Amino acid sequence: MKKIIKLLLFSLIVFHANLGFSQKVVRYDLYVTDSMVNYAGKERRAIAVNGMIPMPILNFTEGDTAEIHVHNKLKEGTSLHWHGVYLPNKEDGVPFLTQKPIAPNSTFTYRFPIIQNGTHWYHSHSGMQEQIGMYGAMILNKRPDDPKFRKGIDDLPSIPVVLSEWTNLNPDNVHRMLHNANDWFAIKKNAVQSYGEAIKEGHFKTKVTNEWKRMLAMDVSDVYYDRFLMNGTSEQTFPEFKAGDKVRLRVINAGASSYFWLTYAGGKITVVANDGNDVDPVEVDRLIVGVSETYDIVLTIPEDGFSYEFMATPEDRTKNASMYLGSGIKQLISPLPKLKYFEGMKMMNDMMKMNGDLDDMGMKMSLQKMDMNTVMYPEVEHNMPDKKENHSMHNMENENHQGHNMQNGMDHSQHGSSDIVTLNYAMLKSPTKTNFPENVKVREMKFELTGNMNRYVWSLDNRVLAESDKILIKQGEALRIILYNNSMMRHPMHLHGHDFRVINGQGDYAPLKNVLDIMPMETDTIEFVSNVEGDWFFHCHILYHMMAGMNRVFSTDQQEPNPYLPDKAWGYRELQKESNQIHFMFQNDFASNGNDGEMMFHNTRYSLTTEWRLGYHDMHGYEVETHLGRYIGKMQWFMPFIGFDYRYRNMEKHGPEKNIFGQRNSKHERALFSAGFTYMLPMLVRFQAEVYHDGNVRLQLMREDIPITRRLRAGVMINSDLEYMGDLRYILTKNFGVRTHYDSDMGFGVGLSVNY
Repeated sequence: MKKIIKLLLFSLIVFHANLGFSQKVVRYDLYVTDSMVNYAGKERRAIAVNGMIPMPILNFTEGDTAEIHVHNKLKEGTSLHWHGVYLPNKEDGVPFLTQKPIAPNSTFTYRFPIIQNGTHWYHSHSGMQEQIGMYGAMILNKRPDDPKFRKGIDDLPSIPVVLSEWTNLNPDNVHRMLHNANDWFAIKKNAVQSYGEAIKEGHFKTKVTNEWKRMLAMDVSDVYYDRFLMNGTSEQTFPEFKAGDKVRLRVINAGASSYFWLTYAGGKITVVANDGNDVDPVEVDRLIVGVSETYDIVLTIPEDGFSYEFMATPEDRTKNASMYLGSGIKQLISPLPKLKYFEGMKMMNDMMKMNGDLDDMGMKMSLQKMDMNTVMYPEVEHNMPDKKENHSMHNMENENHQGHNMQNGMDHSQHGSSDIVTLNYAMLKSPTKTNFPENVKVREMKFELTGNMNRYVWSLDNRVLAESDKILIKQGEALRIILYNNSMMRHPMHLHGHDFRVINGQGDYAPLKNVLDIMPMETDTIEFVSNVEGDWFFHCHILYHMMAGMNRVFSTDQQEPNPYLPDKAWGYRELQKESNQIHFMFQNDFASNGNDGEMMFHNTRYSLTTEWRLGYHDMHGYEVETHLGRYIGKMQWFMPFIGFDYRYRNMEKHGPEKNIFGQRNSKHERALFSAGFTYMLPMLVRFQAEVYHDGNVRLQLMREDIPITRRLRAGVMINSDLEYMGDLRYILTKNFGVRTHYDSDMGFGVGLSVNY
């Protein structure tokens, strides 16, 4: 009896001790302030938290309660989202979905239990604030008595590695430029792929085919960045490590739109966790970290007397950032060479149908096992498929199959005969079972990732959030989501508040993630249980894709009222506005023979455009055309419109003019309403048909911005009113150029071109 009493007392003491431990409140105070930084030669606005960029590292232990007081000292609203963290929906930090924005000069407190462990991060979910400094590491440590504690891994010295990028441009302006198909970023990255460059590299046919299929040039990233950062700097050193030491890097891709290759001069990289979840260790030579993903990797210091470089290189390979482990002579790793863009363009031509869809040629691509961008990597050998040679694809599929039967699932096949081992999702395996209980019913959904680069519209099933209702789900049900990427850009899809199983051939041991990078033409499947009530955001984590509309909301039934957002219907309407913003474009040419320009306001579907031409002589006169149109179709090549045309020419001495249909045109004095449409033809030629209210018809063909060289652009226009124009423009800066043109009405002119 005494033994039983002692055992009960001991159990009671342990229970209360654990209860006390689990209720430990860890408090942080975060002060959000405007700041000025100089990362790339110019003073620019940033947002700092507690005076820091990145934001402070938040450390918790599983069982703690997080209490985070956010003091907003900005002149605008803000928020903080806890990426990959399980928490009550009202604490998730998405303005207008789970809370109102934190108002200027106010304080908001997030409070939630820490019920998991792993490498996570946090960032603003308000506008473009993430791009200018509002991101930081959030480390959830295992308890020392956790049975899943891995000796030799979880007890290693660890370093958070927060990867990010910096642009000297205002990110709102970056977003606007992307929507206006401005190619300044391609010029800066030397990735224009002009006709001159195509001829020089023997790819003239490739370039013509590309434009015949109405595609823009090949690229792997949207934005040119002035600098890439690792923990807020481009270089760090850690001299305390000696030969034989192992170090765990908690790598977080906090970039707004950049993927990063990770390479190490000291040998192999061992992957031990992904998105905060343990995986069986996998040795690779390199890996790419998708936007918002986290990877825990273990590196070994080979020898004393050397400092070994760990390098992060953005996917477009324009720059890099590094840290050095160990002390002594620096052992450098070779920078990744420049991409072979025309090889990528050729591959893209083979994959694209004339209607804008991707032609997968019967391939079953998934899980990054077959990186189609490999054709652009000079450092690896490859044997990518040719549309006319399906046998090479079958060979690659066979090699993939063989590669995944290798020890640790290592896959060499995506690099042909190369010895470089690159991580892919099929290699990831959970150390514990992740399968659903047998009695759980699984509901299946399918989404197609859609969009086009020309107008920078990104969507799911050709609908942006502004055109979509919440997706209603039941709490407790299991969901299987099948995602097919029918665009030429990769998309890191992120689910808030949950981890999902990645169906990757590991059966019951499928890895858990909260971000899945889906490459072009890939079909991937994820599964999760709806185990927390609320409205959960599901979106592409490339900031500019998310803001352009590639997102949805999963909404559970029977939700409790949210005190942070009493009017959810109003909030959702406000959230939808984010994905349907109005963007502005302006250009004007101050030429010797006159002034002509264009101004446009447009959103996802609608465009309001005004064009003007003003001559300096009486006969030249002036004209103004205004069109309001709506884009139709997935690729938005077709736009019906209504319009108004007002013009004056002093043509009394020259008599009336007629168009090619024999109709007398009204160039002398015109004030006419019209209706018509524009359609994008092959070679990116815009065809326009317009009928005026007096019965006259005008047909027009136009092509602008033909890339002759990296900075030289050409344009042509001809219409049924017997008007024609040709121009050449040399781009000097982001907003200025020199232009010369000949206009059939205004004659020859040369001058300064201004655009915004």
